[in-house]
Amino acid sequence: MKSSDVARVIDFPLALLAVSFFRSGEIKHDATPKSPPPPPSPNVKAPMTEPLTLEDRFRRAVADQRAGRLAEAEAQYRALIAAQPDLLIAHQNLIALLRAAQRLHDLPAAYEALLALAPSDELHFALATNLLSLGRYAEAWPHYEHRPAKAAFRMDGARPEWRGEPLAGKALLIVQEQGLGDQIQMARFIPQLRALGATVTFACTEPLTRLLEPFCPTIARGPGMRGVWDYWIPSMSLPYRLGATLETLPPPLAIASHPSGRGVGVLTRGNPLHPMDAYRSLPDAQAEALLAFPGAVDLDPAALGARDLADVAEVIAGLACIVSVDTAAAHLAASMGKPTFILLPATWTDWRWGLERADSPWYPAARLVRQPAPGDWAGAIEKVRGELAALGA
Repeated sequence: MKSSDVARVIDFPLALLAVSFFRSGEIKHDATPKSPPPPPSPNVKAPMTEPLTLEDRFRRAVADQRAGRLAEAEAQYRALIAAQPDLLIAHQNLIALLRAAQRLHDLPAAYEALLALAPSDELHFALATNLLSLGRYAEAWPHYEHRPAKAAFRMDGARPEWRGEPLAGKALLIVQEQGLGDQIQMARFIPQLRALGATVTFACTEPLTRLLEPFCPTIARGPGMRGVWDYWIPSMSLPYRLGATLETLPPPLAIASHPSGRGVGVLTRGNPLHPMDAYRSLPDAQAEALLAFPGAVDLDPAALGARDLADVAEVIAGLACIVSVDTAAAHLAASMGKPTFILLPATWTDWRWGLERADSPWYPAARLVRQPAPGDWAGAIEKVRGELAALGA
């Protein structure tokens, strides 16, 4: 559903050999010549041990982290950073520790400290997805411009990228970036762009063409795109350039649907090539349990014989509700206003679903059903079963 951006969140490995710092010069040493120490007084007891060096303290922090003594390791890393603020490996290992503990509220400050020392696109992107998960959209969007998917695409020709210039009387090309669900999510901004006076065209892949054509003209995304536009923009940059926050998100694209229906649409797996698919797709046993729900309709496009997402939408329009893992079908059903139960992992949830909340500012029709514990899909499915019973589905 989404691009490899999801997998590009930084995981810094623990350093194994602190001695390498002496070769790299990362740990600093006082080069000021020292006077020889005075002879010991016979009445003063000599110290039993030498003070710990930065290298010793770093080794101890790594040992604590490997042994699961995370509070002790964190304290050591923070002390090392206080003693030598530009000690990159201490910053990196602190981030690794906070990520492993899923302490997303504490991570932004750690990312920002490392960014100040060693800026990189990867760090900007890691900070962006962290802030987005926390709902801090205004802070996150500028960092999200460093995402790998955007860097991998450049528009041919001399057309400038749209960066917020007035759009009255201008032609704007939106270019699909990332997966199908992302495009459904971002297509909500088409009416807003048109209200600003833009003539909008969407360059997308074939599964989206018929779905989006009622809202704006489409062309095939690819190197041979031809047309006359004043500006272009990657689809995932739209919320940044339009200043979207959790409080100002426009409603989903109003895809045609029926107000009622029969049956429960079910989708248990996403694209197996997705880098986080192991977290979001259901194991066979849980997939079978979901498909065994009374009135279940398998929404896998292959099972439906669907040519594209417009065909899938026609099926969803006749259903009462949908239960899906995090895939394009979930975005589609929720855009159509169908009660949509989105099954989510307990950890490494995509940024757009936030943390812990059961509702979604992006989709009022969505209900987010999270694993009670990592890997516990059975518990999540039981939650859905109870929700469906309450709906009478």
